[in-house]
Amino acid sequence: MKLSVTIKDVAKKANVAPSTVSRVIHNSPTISEKTKRKVRKVLKEMGYHMNENARNLVTKSTKAIGIVMKSSARESLYNPFFQK
Repeated sequence: MKLSVTIKDVAKKANVAPSTVSRVIHNSPTISEKTKRKVRKVLKEMGYHMNENARNLVTKSTKAIGIVMKSSARESLYNPFFQK
């Protein structure tokens, strides 16, 4: 059972290279409108959506922050420092 549709799956069905699918997703001006329409149709048909975890691995950035707090919510969340 396949978990999700990948760019490679879309490329195979649309008969284009995976790099072309990526360029269509990012709306590159180097790709013709005809190819963009074809690839977008296949993206929609296959239910493709970007895998954020894979994207974060490639970019080496999650754009997330972490907060370290005491284990007790009473001590941490009711502290006047956090209410501002």
